[in-house]
Amino acid sequence: MSQVQIKIKDTVVDNDVVLFMKGTKALPQCGFSSRVAGVLDYMNVDYRDVNVLADDALRQGIKEYSDWPTIPQLYVKGEFVGGCDIITEMVLSGELDTLFDDKGVSYNKDAAEKVREANA
Repeated sequence: MSQVQIKIKDTVVDNDVVLFMKGTKALPQCGFSSRVAGVLDYMNVDYRDVNVLADDALRQGIKEYSDWPTIPQLYVKGEFVGGCDIITEMVLSGELDTLFDDKGVSYNKDAAEKVREANA
């Protein structure tokens, strides 16, 4: 396992929720990263953001680690959940709520419901 792979593994194991994204949660650098960070922020999820644009080895390494070709990538309790399209679908279907409940991740249930109502 490369140094980058070890760093990625440590990050996803040491943090309950991690978003590997382009930019930061304060300043997203792409629309897809912005959408996922925005949903997590709106739902009051405490998560670690990792800017893949700051390190080319990390940017490539996360794609190899997850065997997923695109950024952003969301991890919950060490487990890869998906990218923007999957997270969007999970929010709208309520699956993300269920995942957070099952994994013991704190979030605002009312905010999650408002996202669904706004997109109904």
